[in-house]
Amino acid sequence: MIKYMSLLFETIKVKDGAVQNIRYHNDRFNLSRRNLFNIDQTVYLEEIIKVSADYSAGVCKCKVVYDSSIRSISFSRYIIKPVNRLITVECNDIDYGYKYSDRSRLEELITQADCSFDEEILIIKNGLITDTSYSNVALFDGKDWITPSTPLLSGTRRANLLERKIVREGEIRIIDLKYFEKIKLFNAMLDFDECPVLPTMNIERI
Repeated sequence: MIKYMSLLFETIKVKDGAVQNIRYHNDRFNLSRRNLFNIDQTVYLEEIIKVSADYSAGVCKCKVVYDSSIRSISFSRYIIKPVNRLITVECNDIDYGYKYSDRSRLEELITQADCSFDEEILIIKNGLITDTSYSNVALFDGKDWITPSTPLLSGTRRANLLERKIVREGEIRIIDLKYFEKIKLFNAMLDFDECPVLPTMNIERI
């Protein structure tokens, strides 16, 4: 069995007391436990998550922390982060293929970019666009929304959007940015029609 120091987590959207997109969270949760801890038992998170009356109305965030077993389940209100500018940072050795609680490498890149409260990093790996520190992305070429085929983390919302053919995959090099009009930042908490959208001119290369 391979052991990892960092715990993992799932961030699940809860709307009016109902967990959202749960099939994709179950898939990632069970795949991570199988690959990292050799556990084949299938867990259905909707059978474990109990939403209290305090979070039964509106939108909130459920955080499930786990390794070989579930360590904690917590809830909080979700506030959309304002993003008005993206700053590119290059990092060829970053590896975030599983949703680890240890985000220290991502935090280092944010510090490196010296982001203000309404700025976010866009991570470039081996010349290819990947993700921001908290979201997958999709770029609009005037016809289609294309999400990079090289994400750091294959998000649950991304899987849903690909399955529904709302976005399609493609390799996007940083030098190809001039061919796109705008970029969307999306994650498990953000529906595609409500997530931050920026013109690509608001992406600063450093």
